[in-house]
Amino acid sequence: MIDELFRQIASRHSALTAVRAWDGELTYHELHRRVDRLAHRLQQAGTAPGAVVGVHLPRSAAAVVGLLAILRSGAAYVALDDRYPPERRDAILRDAAVDLVLTTPSGLPDLPTGCRALTVPDALDDGPAAPSVVRAGPDHLAYLAYTSGSTGRPKGVCVPHRAVVRLVVENGFLPVRDDDVFVQYAPLAFDASTLEVWGPLLNGACLVIPPPGDLSPEEICAYVAAQRATVLWLTAGLFHRAVEAGLDNLRGLRHLLAGGDVLSVPHVNRAVAALPDTVLINGYGPTENTTFSTCHRMTSVVTGSTVPIGQPIHGSTAYVLDDRLGPVDDGQVGELYVGGTGIAHGYLGDPVLTATRFVADPFAATPGSRMYRTGDLVRRTGEQLEFVGRRDRQVKIRGFRVEPAEAEAVAVGAPGVTGVAVVVQDDARGSRRLAAFFTGTASVLELRRRLTEVLPSYAVPARVTRLDVLPLTANGKVDRTELAGRESHSRPEVSADHRKPATELELGITQLWEDLMGLDGIGADDDFFELGGHSLLGVQILAELRQAHGVEVSPLSFYLDPTPAGLARTVQAAHQMLEIR
Repeated sequence: MIDELFRQIASRHSALTAVRAWDGELTYHELHRRVDRLAHRLQQAGTAPGAVVGVHLPRSAAAVVGLLAILRSGAAYVALDDRYPPERRDAILRDAAVDLVLTTPSGLPDLPTGCRALTVPDALDDGPAAPSVVRAGPDHLAYLAYTSGSTGRPKGVCVPHRAVVRLVVENGFLPVRDDDVFVQYAPLAFDASTLEVWGPLLNGACLVIPPPGDLSPEEICAYVAAQRATVLWLTAGLFHRAVEAGLDNLRGLRHLLAGGDVLSVPHVNRAVAALPDTVLINGYGPTENTTFSTCHRMTSVVTGSTVPIGQPIHGSTAYVLDDRLGPVDDGQVGELYVGGTGIAHGYLGDPVLTATRFVADPFAATPGSRMYRTGDLVRRTGEQLEFVGRRDRQVKIRGFRVEPAEAEAVAVGAPGVTGVAVVVQDDARGSRRLAAFFTGTASVLELRRRLTEVLPSYAVPARVTRLDVLPLTANGKVDRTELAGRESHSRPEVSADHRKPATELELGITQLWEDLMGLDGIGADDDFFELGGHSLLGVQILAELRQAHGVEVSPLSFYLDPTPAGLARTVQAAHQMLEIR
């Protein structure tokens, strides 16, 4: 189905540029002929309809030829990321029963027993170009996308041809013209590449591909400008960094898509203001429903505290349901179930998990229709869906059920906060606690005060840390696992007996010290220097106090009584002096 649509496009737009990449430029006619040659080689190598072929290639024109050739031969593909550990790569190859891998001349260091390599440049040499025609139907497997599983074993999502076509052809959120230029930046193993690659090629547009490797936001934006690209997809993390780096090089975009994580309202509004001729799209969707399930198009600023995830795209359904699969009222939080023609077949070789997550759709007119249980909590407000958080991120803190995303939503709406991630950590005492990591100009005390004002005490993160940047995974999402693993140290032995803070001011200062020093259980009478403090850290603490309380504390005053209680007395005295004046 995908290849048949591509051949129709190639026939109508034969002279137009299909791919422009670091490893070559191809018109639609040239791409079609190369695909024929490689498909012929694949069939000669024993690739049969229904087989799964591995793709271990960097983003490139050669990789595009490889994907199309696999589909033309009647097989499906599974992309392997260069950054996969060998154990994960081999587990995927075995799970998918792959016996042939398309790769570069350097090849893979080692392949599992029974797996062969076919190097793409060699396969593209002049030779026969008459593969047997294999017409794939809408429900035939197009590709396998592997996602992390709770058991530690990657699980393969089986995506059919119809799901890809529904994503990129007349989808209702991204009208594609033949003069559009799409950028493919995502790795082929990341499902964003499904939109980036097939969006242009099944609509007669042009696909441009930068050299392999990670690019900085500045480099991505410069590439967009140099290629005169009109469509760009960025993960939320990269989008936020691009906004901070400056958007002048993106002024030629018709559509800028972002997603994969929660978008920051301030960043979105800065992008809307800086790119008046660009439609910004917040795309939401699990791999199990093929990249996007809902989208929200924006040409004006967001006035709410969160960026909506929008409405279902064409061919998709979205239900907000309670635990009994009944619809919840508008404004109420429920779990999001998505379905339609984008839904995957299920998980390869795991019928139990498939039956758990892919359930019968009681609202569909077509018998046998299924919907996917996303595990995401949302609310419907009018025509729009708003993301609330992950059901499986709910944890118990001191006996209370807490949703870390709730704290994230409060924090990201605070002045001076540009990005935030709230994770669960185990402290030195074996108890669970929330830890908030944020970027921006806000002080730690300001953010802590905001969280305390809005959230119940048990939902306020015990640790708040400001970072220059939030760490990202290879797929551009905030790396919450890395943040959760960051060490925290217990209070060292000091000369003073431990005394709990007696006032709110003492409590706020001890918490500030704990956040900045990475220590737990600091007492109100603990000496700063005995705790391991130094002059530069002392300057940072005084700056935080000045920003949060509007008073100046001299270094001398601090050094004379370097304890939380002493600082509290100094701040209180400074406030009294201001009142007298």
